[in-house]
Amino acid sequence: MQSRAKKLFYKCLPALFLYMLTMSACENSLDDIKKIASKEEDRPMSTSHDVDVIYSDSAKVKVRMTTPLMIEFDDAKNPYREMPKGVKATFYEDDLSVKGTITSDYAISKDKENVIVFKKNVVVTNAQGQTFKSEELVDDMAAKKFHTDKPVEINLGNGDIMQGVGAESNSSLYPWHIERSTGIFHVDEKDEPGKQ
Repeated sequence: MQSRAKKLFYKCLPALFLYMLTMSACENSLDDIKKIASKEEDRPMSTSHDVDVIYSDSAKVKVRMTTPLMIEFDDAKNPYREMPKGVKATFYEDDLSVKGTITSDYAISKDKENVIVFKKNVVVTNAQGQTFKSEELVDDMAAKKFHTDKPVEINLGNGDIMQGVGAESNSSLYPWHIERSTGIFHVDEKDEPGKQ
C-alpha cells in the first residue's frame, strides 16, 4: 500500500512542481505588468518635431508658438506638453500687430491648469521696447496675466534697468510690476535742478 502511495506521489510530483512554477510565473507576470503600467503613465503619447501652433480666440490670432520639439504626455489626471529644446511665442493684438515675444530654453504647457511655464533663459520683449529677463515666467491664460517669483531684470529701453524678485504683468506684457525693486537710472545732467 505504501509503495503504491509512493508511486502515486512520484507521478504527481512533476505535475505539482509544474503547477507551482506556473503559479509563481503568473505572479511575477502580474507584478511585471503593474511595473510596466506605472512606467507607461510617464511615457510620451506623441512626439512632434518643428512644431508651429497658432492659438486663436473668436477667430482672431492671439499667439503663435514655435518649437523644434514638443512631447505630449497623456496623464489622465494632468495632461501636459513639454518643449525641452526651447520655444518662441509671439503675441498679437487684434489687428495682428505684435505686442510681444517670449523665448526660453524650455517650456511646459499644463492643460488643466491652463498655464504655460517658460523656464531657463526667459527673455520677453514688448511693443514698448522693454526687455524682461528671468529664469521662469508663468503665462496664466485664465487670469490673462504673466507672473514669476524668481529674480528679474527689465531693461526699460532707454538705458534704465530695473531689478527685483518677483514680477507681474497683464496680457499685453506692459506695464511690469516688480516686487522689491532696485534700479539703475540714467539722469541727463541738463535735466538736474540748477543746471542750465
